[in-house]
Amino acid sequence: MDISYERRHSRWYEKILLGMSFQLLIGLPVIICAPAINRWGWDFWMYLPDVRVNTLAAIGGAFLIIVFSLRRLLKFPGVKVVAYIAPTVTICFLISMAILFFARERYSRQVLFTGYLLSMLWFFSGYFIGLRYRRLKLAVIPVGQALNLLPTSNIELRYLKQPTLNRVRVDGIVADLHDEGLTAEWEKFLAKCTLSHIPVYHIKQIKESITGRVEIEHLSENAFGTLLPSPMYSFFKRVADIALVLIILPLTLPVMLITAIIIKLDSPGPVFFTQDRVGQGNRSFKIYKFRSMAKDSESNGARLAQSNDMRITRIGRFIRKTRLDEFPQFYNVLRGDMSLIGPRPEQRAFVDLFEEQIPFYIYRHVVKPGITGWAQVVHGYASDADDTRIKIQHDFYYIKNFSFWLDVLIVFKTIKTLLTGFGAK
Repeated sequence: MDISYERRHSRWYEKILLGMSFQLLIGLPVIICAPAINRWGWDFWMYLPDVRVNTLAAIGGAFLIIVFSLRRLLKFPGVKVVAYIAPTVTICFLISMAILFFARERYSRQVLFTGYLLSMLWFFSGYFIGLRYRRLKLAVIPVGQALNLLPTSNIELRYLKQPTLNRVRVDGIVADLHDEGLTAEWEKFLAKCTLSHIPVYHIKQIKESITGRVEIEHLSENAFGTLLPSPMYSFFKRVADIALVLIILPLTLPVMLITAIIIKLDSPGPVFFTQDRVGQGNRSFKIYKFRSMAKDSESNGARLAQSNDMRITRIGRFIRKTRLDEFPQFYNVLRGDMSLIGPRPEQRAFVDLFEEQIPFYIYRHVVKPGITGWAQVVHGYASDADDTRIKIQHDFYYIKNFSFWLDVLIVFKTIKTLLTGFGAK
């Protein structure tokens, strides 16, 4: 393999660096200068009073946060960045405006709004122009589980027949590094790729990045380490949970009051449904929900909800689809039983059953359960053990990638779920 050639032509991280350089060297000056020139003329930089400095700093800060945020969101599977451009740009500019407002700093609304519109145009244009360049090209060593890897809309695969790239440009190499069929010749090839700064991925990494799931049949000692959530972020998340629930309380209380009245008028029985669930540390707690099923619907024992479940009332179908039945769980969040985001808590009877059927199931209790979560927005409700096995793999992916940016993505996907009713049963 011609290493010098590969150094010049086959490094995926160069695409990232090039993209970041373009945004900083071209995008940032354009987004800052164009609104300023439009409002104050070409010589705006000759005289910079507070109003100009504050406005341009707000535009530049918002632009940098947008670039960073979109790139962090892109690392997660199934993310179509075009769906998150408008909300990300809007939120970042609203934050910049809020900071200026509460700091009582002077700024130009016209210039700030022009910067907002230009940023929206810039990122949407960049997305559509760069479509052809964002598809990853991966070379696959045809050994072991790598043979079962399938291409996606974002990933192009090229199966190698010999340990050489034949001067074909790729963004990385995929191999089953644990398979005995990986000969010394292939290992030497991988070593040369690494020296040439070509990323080498184990098949498990690629599968996780494509599916958003972590296999739970076999966990190595290293996998256990990656499934330990950050204590610092756990603390930050707890503070954020309490703050957000209290902030939105004036909006949610009237909605919950109206929902409670409608439930009472729709069918006989209590407004609230309480049930014992299993939370962090495998401890039981009492969960609160609006009742969506007929009274005494589980008198014969607990069972998972099914599509078109006859136990669900008329108003129950609506509040399940819109997730209004989950609103009382804000009380669970304030108590510390739950978080806003995390794996859904299950009933003890199902936990005991799944522990026998699904390897490492109990490990999902390492974090607080949530009102919404990665498995809910990607997979939806689980109706049987096989469905639950897939859902648990999504939960493990969340625990392994436990971070602020994954939570931000889940918030975006939750809003989409509320609008579409995805996964409701």
